[in-house]
Amino acid sequence: MEVTLGPIQAIPEGEGRTFEIGQKRLAVFRTRQGNVFATQASCPHRDGPLADGLVGGRTLVCPLHSLKFDLDTGRSLDGSCALTVYPARLGPNGQVLVDLGS
Repeated sequence: MEVTLGPIQAIPEGEGRTFEIGQKRLAVFRTRQGNVFATQASCPHRDGPLADGLVGGRTLVCPLHSLKFDLDTGRSLDGSCALTVYPARLGPNGQVLVDLGS
């Protein structure tokens, strides 16, 4: 199921925002290069709000304990854990679209 979250302009470049869709909470990121990524909203370690993390290229840094995650795969760079990632893209009218699966 693909959902529309709104215009890309609602997410500043290099930042993330949290969205709630039904029972799911997502962190959606817009990189300075124009890419869009979506992950689970909370860090698996201390429940840190991932949308508040630092985004650099295709890497996310947790705001609570600086663990780094690959936004493409969700895997932590140290291999200790992984995030759930959701396919995200921009629609033709600049809307952020995220595929939540079935």
